[in-house]
Amino acid sequence: MSLVLENVSTVLNGQTLIYPTDLELSSGTMNVLLGPTSAGKTSLMRLMAGLDVPTSGKIFWDGKDVTGMRVQDRGVAMVYQQFINYPSMSVYDNIASPMRLLGKTSDEIDKAVRTAADLMKLSPFLDRKPLELSGGQQQRCALARALVKDAGLVLLDEPLANLDYKLREELRAEIPKIFEEAGSIFVYATTEPEEALLLGGNTATMWEGRITQFDKTPVVYRQPVDATTARVFSDPPMNFLQVRKSGDTLSFGDGQSAPALGAFAGLADGVFLAGFRPNHLELDHTGTDGMTFNATLQVTEITGSETFVHLDHHGDTWVGLIHGVKNLEIGAPLQVYLDPKHVYIFTQDGTSVAPASYATAA
Repeated sequence: MSLVLENVSTVLNGQTLIYPTDLELSSGTMNVLLGPTSAGKTSLMRLMAGLDVPTSGKIFWDGKDVTGMRVQDRGVAMVYQQFINYPSMSVYDNIASPMRLLGKTSDEIDKAVRTAADLMKLSPFLDRKPLELSGGQQQRCALARALVKDAGLVLLDEPLANLDYKLREELRAEIPKIFEEAGSIFVYATTEPEEALLLGGNTATMWEGRITQFDKTPVVYRQPVDATTARVFSDPPMNFLQVRKSGDTLSFGDGQSAPALGAFAGLADGVFLAGFRPNHLELDHTGTDGMTFNATLQVTEITGSETFVHLDHHGDTWVGLIHGVKNLEIGAPLQVYLDPKHVYIFTQDGTSVAPASYATAA
């Protein structure tokens, strides 16, 4: 089975929600749509499901043009962030409902329902109504119903966003295992880069209605094709600064300079955009090749074992993720360090010139 989107777009009231997009998904794959709110993830999933008809382009399911086909006539299961269950039915009947519509036998239904309920930790609640469950249990009920539907295409639109942390972590690990033998195409929308990495499979990064890159998840993370993709696939977003290379020296525009090491060494002279992830910014100079920057501390956020430091570097706003709890003075000058092997290089318009050397060695 395959799902192919061929130059599809969505324009609503003169506003483009999805720009012309080509995408091909294969059976048995987990495909993550990663992007911030309003990036177009839900709009693209609605096109895949048949809930919306594209303004232009065509959609093919296993070679058949299904562009105008109703959602009821497609083998699609969809789970939203806001769980949807039938309030008058028991949990058992909610999970069983799609199988009954498919005409399955009572034995087939019972076996599938109990297997799905066990996976979703719902077995003790099968006789209850959805409104008697917690929010997390109601969402698991919706997930179980999608599981038993045996759909060729399963669309999961931020399905874990409303669950508590522990259960969310458990299901992030379990969902690929739960669905891997089904042979269906799975599309999972999220705003969280960490979730995309945990789910694995393939990732399509999205920004303002466009897919910026689609590939194996580790490839997109380690080797983004442009600065937008790098920004989307980093939490907090990737930091950037303008760098001028002249000979074997890098200048940062504020009187600071450093040797042109790592990926910088082979570049032609000129002005580039350097990017680095927050977790690679350091307060302690641990290596001999580190680049030093003078910044001003704006805000600190302590999250238990880690500290987010928000910095102003001569007009550039940076975020650093530092291990441990740091007592730092707001508004004070602060020296920070960066190993050249963690630096991505882009042209001034954002096109990738060279990935960070640590990423290509991974």
